[in-house]
Amino acid sequence: MSIVNSGASQVDVAIVGGGLVGASLALALAPTGLKTALIEGVAPDANAQPSFDDRTTALGNGTRRSFEALGIWSQVAPKAAPIRRIHVSDARRFGFARLEASEHGIDAFGFVVTNRVLGTALRAAMTALPDLELRMPAKCTGVALHEGDVELATEPAASPLRARLVVAADGADSKVRTAAGLVATLEDYRQVAIVSHVRSSRPADGTAYERFTPEGPFAVLPLFDGAYGVVWTLAPEAAERVLALSDKDYLAALQGEFGWRIGRLLSVGQRNAYPLRLSRAETLTGQRVVLIGNAAQGLHPVAGQGFNLGLRDAATLAELLAEAVRRDGSRADVGSPAILREFASRRVADRDGVTRFTDGLVKLFGDTRPGVPLLRDLGLLLFDLSPTAKQALSRLSWGFAGRTPRLGRGLGVMP
Repeated sequence: MSIVNSGASQVDVAIVGGGLVGASLALALAPTGLKTALIEGVAPDANAQPSFDDRTTALGNGTRRSFEALGIWSQVAPKAAPIRRIHVSDARRFGFARLEASEHGIDAFGFVVTNRVLGTALRAAMTALPDLELRMPAKCTGVALHEGDVELATEPAASPLRARLVVAADGADSKVRTAAGLVATLEDYRQVAIVSHVRSSRPADGTAYERFTPEGPFAVLPLFDGAYGVVWTLAPEAAERVLALSDKDYLAALQGEFGWRIGRLLSVGQRNAYPLRLSRAETLTGQRVVLIGNAAQGLHPVAGQGFNLGLRDAATLAELLAEAVRRDGSRADVGSPAILREFASRRVADRDGVTRFTDGLVKLFGDTRPGVPLLRDLGLLLFDLSPTAKQALSRLSWGFAGRTPRLGRGLGVMP
């Protein structure tokens, strides 16, 4: 099935990219009355959307509240596993730290869900919006910047789309970002994440494990059905060897790397590999163009913050556009320099803080210089003894540091 509603050639907002973040923005804008179009390369009923896969995403409580406000949490919740405990350790060393949600007055730090579950719920809600112009499957093939709007060319051919604001939600290799002349810096971590689901003799009990090894982080996350999502980070050459193993040998290698905290590993599903890098746009906005999600910044998965951060991009933008509509009504210029400056200003602290935190973890626990591992382990032990430090980290990690958008508080963008 394809949807190409090309009757409206002039819209207020054109979203390029219908992945997790782009679809979330489309839902968030629905109550504003803004004419919105979304361009996505995969048909609505296809399973090929690259972000709707079996990778696990840890949703912070701010993200959960956003999904409640968007009306999709009831579809996601039955397949979301709560994170009630977090165990962090330095592999083959003495440093470790533990966090308990109950000690912070909450039931869970967040929830683990597969991207496929998220994508299915978001896509169903998005395609049901009566006033959203969908061009699916379609690709944005040209961007022409004008003083009062932006003209987008798409394939398959349809009438050109003109928008007052273009939102690039088309991923780390964003074509819109490049066409708008916005520059991104890239850093290759020289690591590959091998993602799989495993079952063990001890079903998941709400504990998430993050183990740091010299080769990279190793995460074991609880899933709703008692299984575990495993993210094993290795150098590219080692990852290639591990991917070539039989299931039996792969489980043995996992067991040897992680140990027996979750019992004996019994079975494993499909394995997928993803190269890891840090990408960061030098500026978030251009002439009537704004970047969100991975088009703005792509993070290492070590702290599970990429999607949470991208959703806060979308929530902040939707809130600003809603404010413009309430203030100026149909005369609102949603692509004005003032709105774009305010978006960049509201996002800078959150974006910079989470990026530094994530990148710093990767580099700190990958540092094997003499003395560094010992200091690192002592730091973990001190952290484990400090309720204040744990509280600060839990708020940062799960999206409650700094200014929280209305969606993150469980409120719609329109009062």
